[in-house]
Amino acid sequence: MQGWILRWLLNILAIIITAAIIPHFDLTVWGAIVGSIFLGIVNAIIRPILLLLTLPLNLVTLGLFTFVINGFMLWVTSATVKGFDIHGFGWAILSAVLLSVVSFVISFFVDDKTFGWR
Repeated sequence: MQGWILRWLLNILAIIITAAIIPHFDLTVWGAIVGSIFLGIVNAIIRPILLLLTLPLNLVTLGLFTFVINGFMLWVTSATVKGFDIHGFGWAILSAVLLSVVSFVISFFVDDKTFGWR
């Protein structure tokens, strides 16, 4: 149980760092907490369906269209969660790219074996 809580907290940290860098991404602490939960649910339910439907386009773009889908997931979260505001779809795509990089860097420094995760 500790593992998913720490991952959730690291996800909140990644969202806060991304919002601090992107100029048109306004975020409150409560928005980051609720937004990370909602984004996880949206990514678990809607994202796989969109990835399947856009598979030909994703193949043609060599996977780069995934950033557009991730941006759409952030945009849906922004439209739903108060305090998690991204002003424009282009900023959502840029936020998705930066969030991916920040999450990668954070996960690079946090080893799963350190916390007993598998």
